[in-house]
Order: sequence, then structure tokens, then C-alpha cells
Amino acid sequence: MAGDITCGSLLQKLQLIWDEVGESDEDRDKVLYQLDQECLDVYKRKVDQATDSRDLLIQALDDSKIELARLLSALGEKAIARTPEKTSGTIKQQLAAIAPTLEKLNKQKNERVREFVNVQSQIDQICGEIAGTTEVGEKVATPQVNEDDLTLERLQEFRSQLQELEKEKSNRLEKVLDYVSMIHNLCTVLGMDFLSTVTEVHPSLDDSIGDNCKSISNDTLSKLDKTVATLNEDKKSRLSKLQELAGQLYDLWDLMDAPMQERSMFDHVTCNRSASVDKVTAPGALALDLIEQVRLNSKSFLVQLLSDATLILPLHLTFCFQIVQAEVEVQRLDQLKYSKMKEIAFKKQTELEDIYAGAHMVIDTAAAHEKILALIEAGNIEPSELIADMESQISKAKEEALSRKEILDKVERWMSACEEESWLEDYNRDDNRYNSSRGAHLNLKRAEKARILVNKIPALVETLVAKTRAWEESRGLSFMYDGVPLLAMLDEYVMLRQEREEDKKRMREQKRYIEQQLNTDHEGPFGSRVSPNRPVSAKKVPGAKSNGSANGTPPNRRLSVSGHQNGRSGGKDGKRDSAKTASPGNVAAAKEDASSHISGTDPVPSTP
Repeated sequence: MAGDITCGSLLQKLQLIWDEVGESDEDRDKVLYQLDQECLDVYKRKVDQATDSRDLLIQALDDSKIELARLLSALGEKAIARTPEKTSGTIKQQLAAIAPTLEKLNKQKNERVREFVNVQSQIDQICGEIAGTTEVGEKVATPQVNEDDLTLERLQEFRSQLQELEKEKSNRLEKVLDYVSMIHNLCTVLGMDFLSTVTEVHPSLDDSIGDNCKSISNDTLSKLDKTVATLNEDKKSRLSKLQELAGQLYDLWDLMDAPMQERSMFDHVTCNRSASVDKVTAPGALALDLIEQVRLNSKSFLVQLLSDATLILPLHLTFCFQIVQAEVEVQRLDQLKYSKMKEIAFKKQTELEDIYAGAHMVIDTAAAHEKILALIEAGNIEPSELIADMESQISKAKEEALSRKEILDKVERWMSACEEESWLEDYNRDDNRYNSSRGAHLNLKRAEKARILVNKIPALVETLVAKTRAWEESRGLSFMYDGVPLLAMLDEYVMLRQEREEDKKRMREQKRYIEQQLNTDHEGPFGSRVSPNRPVSAKKVPGAKSNGSANGTPPNRRLSVSGHQNGRSGGKDGKRDSAKTASPGNVAAAKEDASSHISGTDPVPSTP
């Protein structure tokens, strides 16, 4: 069995094996020495492991003691009674003695931290509500707790601070409710909308929101105080106005001997004739519509009295009538000022629109007119300010137009050249342009000038593009011409011009091909082709120069050259109705078209 095996029995068994084998003493000593070394190595490893384990236990014990001291310091002196008294014995015994105390202190620490977090959160919440940085009911961030000071004394300090803040919050809430109540009473007397007035201060002051959710910030209290003061001033001024009107009514009734039944209709007004501000509490007693109604009735009574020429008014009523007349005159002048102001503003707007139109700038005229009308009708701007603003816009528009003038001049030149180019194309397509008709010499002169102008178009476009880009880079805006970017117009024109040049080139090649086909049809009866260099007696075409066909060029050759010149001068648009695609399948049709074209085309003189 494994329990009967020992080192001695194994060594004895090894000796027997060696005896049987005949192992030498030297080899036996070597094996025994190796066994001793291996045993020593095993012992050393075990000793090292035991040492490491002891060091870890000692470190754990030291850490536990440090943690214990820190917890005792953080939780306060009263916790020292819980310190374990056993400080001797083995390391494991000391750790076992400290562990329960550490566990209890950690639980106590976690509970104390939760208490601190709860109290500090409430403090931060109330402080935020007072400062206005936190809305009512909004959760604040979890506060950072100093875990090195968790004593009951510190906790009690926070609780005392929380009690003071809760008391201040209660006092502030009471003030807010008092202010809201005063605003409600004042709005009732003045006939104003209480909800809109109080929610303008803060949305949480609505009656539908609970008292604990109302704002108590410094800003809210300040606004409430100002609102109450403003409403009290309105109440005083309205009461004074109403009492003044009530006094006028009494004087007018006395002069007209008004019956008591008629006077009783205004009891709700005259009852406050001698009342103080604090005594006026009836709903709508100082509403604006009520005061206006009393004023109109007083004015009506006054007009009735004045219709009686035999009646002499007291001095103060005469003064009231003069005030009424002044009010009517002011209304008439205001209406006149409104119409005159509108006339001047629209005149300035027309001037502004003319400047923009001259500079080819597009603006929304309807929106501008609506804006001017809205400003005048609202009455929020003085006439001088409106006219000054219009003058400023006109000045800016003139500066803008001046900055665009150089480019616009070149645009006009470019468009004029394009018109001449279009006319020249139509002129070159006219087969009767060289006939001795009336005005033909004038068209020749115009064509000469048009060719010179058309030749300048590429350089003009290039200059215009460069100046436009420089203008846009300096201002950071796109140069618009009648609502369209000018560079886009120029790019499109360049592309179309290139396409026309390609079309003209293709038409010339097609025409040359057709002429070659015509030359093929003019071969001799035995198949020999007339040499293009052989002189052929032919009548000189009138109007041709000495280097055109006088040197013996065949007629078909001369016509080819003449047609080629015609194609060069008349192919500005690159598209001729008489030109057909000269493919092998329609050579006959091409010959027929070319023959008719040659017969109807006169030789073209050199460029005038």
C-alpha cells in the first residue's frame, strides 16, 4: 500500500537492484548524491512558497490594520471601542480577529456615505432652485462625498444646513404665493389676463402646477416684485383717470338735469369716485374698456351740451371740450402723417428698385412693399428713422451698382457683339446678299464691322470671366445678372461656341467630300479624269480676284473654292439646311443638292 512506502524502504529496494545489476560504488554514490540534491531542491521550493505565503499574510494584515485605522478615523472616535484587542498570536489568528471588525466598519461606512449623499443632494437641489440654475423637480447630479470625514458631527452640520435651506425655501414659497395672489387680485380689478401675466414671469406659477413645484429663484421673486409694482401703478393711474371722468359725468349731469334713472346706469363707475386705491377690489372695476366707455359717454354728453348755444359751460368743461377737439385734430394729423409717410416710403422704394434694375439685380419688390406697409401700420418706427433707413439702402445700392458698372459695361458689349454675330450669320445665309439691290452696300459695310467685332468676342469673354471671378473673390458672393450667375452664362456661351465651331468644321469636311464626288462625275468618256492642275479655258467669274481662278483652274474647282469661302463666312451657326451627310448610300442625293447649291451661289469676294 502507498502508506507503507518510505524513503528507507525505497533506498533498500534500490540497493537490491544495484546488487543484482552489479552497479559500481562510484555510480551508486553519484545516484545517491543526485537524490540528496533533488531532495534539497524540493525543500527549498517549499520553504520559498511558505515564505511568500507568510509575506502575503503579513501584507494583508498590515493592509487590514491600515484600513481599520482609516475607517476608525473617518467614522469618528466612538468607533474606537470596536477595535479588536487581540494583537498577538499567529498571523492568521490576528487576521481572523480583525476581519469581523473590518466588515462591520465597512457596512457602517457605506451606510454613512448614503446618508451624506442624501443630505448633500437635497442641499444642492435647494441651492440650485434658489439660484435659478436648477428647475423645480429636476434631479441634480450625485454629489462627491469626502470619505475621509464621515463623522456624525460632520453629518449633523449638513443636516443643520439642510434644515436652514428648507426653512428658507418655505419662506420663499410663501412669498411667491403671496405675490401670485396679489397679481391675481390686481388682474381681476384691472380686467387683465391673470394666466398670461403670471406665466410671463415663470411658467411654473400657473395654478394647475402644485405649490411644491413653483419656482422660488431670486430672479422669479424679483420679477414678481416688479410685476406687482407695475400693476399697482396701473391701478393708481386708471383709478385717477376713472375718478376724473366720473367727476366730469357728475358736472355734465347737473348741467343737463339728468334723471336718477339715467345716472344709476353708471353706479358701478361713480361708486369709486372718492375711493382709495386699496378699497377698489371689484372685478373689472378698472378695466380699460370700462374707462373707454365712460370717456366716450362723457364726450357724448359734452357734445350735446355744446349744441345748445344758449348754454354757458363752466371753465373746466370748456377745457375738456378743447381737449376733445385736440384729440380729433391729432387723429386727423396722424392719418395724414400715415398717408404722407407711405407715399414718401414708396417713392424711395421705387428709386431703390430703379437702381437695382439698372444694375441688373433682382429683388423681391412685393415683400419689400409688404414690409414697409407693416412697419407703417404697426407704428413701431418713427418717420425719420424709416426714411433714414431707406436712404441708407439707396446709398448701399448705389455703391453696389458702382462696383458692378465695369463688368456690366463689358456684358453690354458682349451681348451687342452676340447680336451682331447673329445678324452676320443670317446675312451670310442670304444667297442674294451680293445682288445690286437697294441698301446692299450698307449691309456690306455692316458685315465688315460685324466681322471685326465678332473676332473680338473670345478676348472679351475671357476678360469678362477674369473680372467677374475677381469681383466674386473680393466680395465672397456670386455675380448675378438678372437672377442668373454671370459665370454660368459665360460658360454656357463658350460651350455653345465650341459646338458651333465643330459643326462648321464638320460641314466644311462634308462639303469637300460632296465636291470630290461631283469631280468624279465629270470624268472623260473613256474614264480619264481631268487633271486639276491642267489649264482649262473658261470665262473668268466676275468679281473673283486674280489669284482665284484666272490661272486656269477648272470651273468645278473654282466653284469649289468659292463655295468653300462661302461656307467659311456663312457657317457661324454650324448648321446649313442644304448640307447633307455624304455617306456612300446617299451620294446621289448629295450630288443633286450640291449641284443646286452651286448653281445658286455667287462667287464670294474677299472679306471687306
